[in-house]
Amino acid sequence: MIYFSYFDARKCVGKKEVSYMEKKLERRYGLFTAICMVVGTVIGSGVFFKAQAVLEKTGGNMLLGIAAWIITGLLMIICSAMFSVMATKYQKVNGVVDYAEATCGTAYGYYLAWFLANIYYPAMAGVLAWVTARYFGVIFGWSLVSAEVMTLASLFLIGVYALNAFSPKLAGMLQVSATVIKLIPITLMAIVGVIVGSVNGTLPTNFTDIVALPAGGTNMSGLFAAIVATVFAYEGWIVATSINAELKNPKKNLPIALVVGALIVVAAYVLYFVGIAGGAPAIDLMNPDKGAPFAFSNVFGNVGGMLLNICIVISCLGTLNGLMVASTRGMYSIAARGQGPKPKMFHQVDETTNMTTNSAIWGLLVCCLWMVYFYGANLTSGWFGLFNFDSSELPIVTIYAMYIPIFIMWMVKEKDLGVFKRFILPTVSIIACGFMIFAAVYAHGITPYLAAKEAGKFSFPVLFYLVLYVVIMVAGGFFYKKKIAIQE
Repeated sequence: MIYFSYFDARKCVGKKEVSYMEKKLERRYGLFTAICMVVGTVIGSGVFFKAQAVLEKTGGNMLLGIAAWIITGLLMIICSAMFSVMATKYQKVNGVVDYAEATCGTAYGYYLAWFLANIYYPAMAGVLAWVTARYFGVIFGWSLVSAEVMTLASLFLIGVYALNAFSPKLAGMLQVSATVIKLIPITLMAIVGVIVGSVNGTLPTNFTDIVALPAGGTNMSGLFAAIVATVFAYEGWIVATSINAELKNPKKNLPIALVVGALIVVAAYVLYFVGIAGGAPAIDLMNPDKGAPFAFSNVFGNVGGMLLNICIVISCLGTLNGLMVASTRGMYSIAARGQGPKPKMFHQVDETTNMTTNSAIWGLLVCCLWMVYFYGANLTSGWFGLFNFDSSELPIVTIYAMYIPIFIMWMVKEKDLGVFKRFILPTVSIIACGFMIFAAVYAHGITPYLAAKEAGKFSFPVLFYLVLYVVIMVAGGFFYKKKIAIQE
């Protein structure tokens, strides 16, 4: 779930100014590496965390759940194909912020970078810290909202920050190891779960018996809610566009990598979802205190289930580590462009650790704030009143909304392209993003509102999320500079 960018940041060594962009990047990565990057960065904790949520939203309806995984995967493939075309057009820049600048201008690129640094990355990191602690707590039988789990979540968040701050090399080793380990429970459950569930009858029963939709819900609202839930698991595909300047034959290999990688991820998620349905009855999978770990124990025994839960914890740690990498560099990425509050301070890099220390401290602080928010808004009776919303889903849907102006300006500016790349593909991508926005409003806004209305209460989470979003973005506007200059 990380976006990396190279910036034209400069520093003074003695009296000589050195540019980091003077040396051209070597084209060293092939198609296989690019595909692995897509698969490795997308598959993380979301498939474990959100499989239970999908069943809850659909009332245990397996077919609706599978449809949700496939629809969101299709949306990912469409948008990834669009960005793959952008990546081949803008080969001198890397990452979604740079695409925003190239199409919509520096101001829009700044606001997108501000959103990523202060909402998107830290909100996801806060959720991942809890998810990691939750699966670790399963081993000891802790409740998912217990003091032990929240204490451990805080420890994981600070520990991953310290790992990146003091030893970026070890952080990189964790990332590589987690990429391999995360595929173990997914593959085993996809295969063994289907076999065991077919033999003992659990799998066909889960496909024929539907538990119950949430109060006030319908099949359509359940499907939309499940689609929004799965978007958390699918984030990260755009990271592959960041290596287009280092990819061999990018005009051919990058689009293939994005589409093939996305198809692999969709297949893995659907098969895993079916696999856990073979491991336990739907009613148990929907239980927050049981869920996927209960299915693993049923299929592989207590010891095997515990070992696979450990694999899930390591997988979640890898995803948390990737998000912490992005969070700690968020303000640096803004300051490197001469933007944001005190760009000279946030642009500073420690000479000993080569770490963006000031930016990292800011990133950790915002991650902690978002983790507290997630706990208070989603794991308690609701600390924030009208401002309770799911911070694991709405920020991701927001970035799909922020893609739309990029696609529109692409159609306006790129006059040398053919009809398909200039008009058809971006139009379909805009429709995909629009559908995701509609699904989020329908699932998080209208449905909760109707259910709350029946209980005599008022609730419209999307509206109040947007209020908070606007406040944070307006705050960022005070630090936007029309004319920039970095002086060390």
